[in-house]
Amino acid sequence: MSLVVETATQVLANLDRFDTIIDARSENEFALDHLPGAVNWPTLNNEERHAIGTMYVQVNAFEAKKRGAAISARNIAAHIEREVIDKPKDWKPLAYCWRGGKRSGALSLILDQIGFRVTLLEGGYKAFRAAMLQDIARIAPSLQFRVICGATGCGKTRLLQALQAQGAQVMDLEALANHRSSVLGAMPGLAQPSQKRFDTLVWDTLRRFDPARPVFIESESKKVGNVAVAMPLIDAMRASPCLNLTLPDAERVALLIEDYDFFVRNTELLCQRLDVLIEFRGRAVVEAWKQSVRAGAIEPVVQALLSEHYDPGYLQSMRRNFSLFPQAQTLSPSDHSAEAMAALASQMIKDMT
Repeated sequence: MSLVVETATQVLANLDRFDTIIDARSENEFALDHLPGAVNWPTLNNEERHAIGTMYVQVNAFEAKKRGAAISARNIAAHIEREVIDKPKDWKPLAYCWRGGKRSGALSLILDQIGFRVTLLEGGYKAFRAAMLQDIARIAPSLQFRVICGATGCGKTRLLQALQAQGAQVMDLEALANHRSSVLGAMPGLAQPSQKRFDTLVWDTLRRFDPARPVFIESESKKVGNVAVAMPLIDAMRASPCLNLTLPDAERVALLIEDYDFFVRNTELLCQRLDVLIEFRGRAVVEAWKQSVRAGAIEPVVQALLSEHYDPGYLQSMRRNFSLFPQAQTLSPSDHSAEAMAALASQMIKDMT
């Protein structure tokens, strides 16, 4: 057999053709980001990589390479015994590491000598990331986005979920970012992905869409919590037709209390989060809100947050950032329930067919 080496552009063009995508980097590198669907077979684990790196600096490169080769050989043998023994001869893996190809190259050489058709990603993860970001810029303008706009609490996420459940193409950036995209939007116990991981998740979603069908997406800002949305996607969204979802204030308050029920169960957490609004609303206002929350009067605080903090800049922001917002079709579900959103989604899909 002869080892196949492909550029990142070639790999991205048909990533799903590989039976297994093997990331030969350490566990920490893998956790930061990796190719979609990849499995982690470290040639050097976290501790080993650190030790060999230290030896490079404190001893010399030759001694470090000898020690690294011995450790790598043991680890690769363990991977083969654990993962490869039951693989058929026509198994087609892709392997990559960080950049130089030494860690993935060692694994690939052995797999190739066994008789498998192995592909090695030239330039490793670093090349993949550069090509992936370029691919987002290529894909985003080609898609038919339908931007779901609407004030805080109007049910944009619920509508996206209903559309997706009924077979529509949906890009849920908040789900990918593990954040509800507001100053109170962090999800308790759920960390956001790294910026690199978020970019890869966005690309992996975009690449699967059919350009001939609309893609529904929420009118997000440039950042969702601590991660930034790629500018080619932002630009494509902001130039796309808009749909304006509306609900009465009472329905919006009820929806937010349902969606942020962890604040209802843990009012001190809500009070802690409200502190971030002191610079916007002033300490006296925020302290009054916290007193109401602690007294069990959460609904009036939610209403005040909508009317005094979220709503004032909403229309101005939409008109400034989304050029077609003034021509947006209004969507008015009967209420905030999942059933009402499902009925609206069904009608939207029917209207577009």
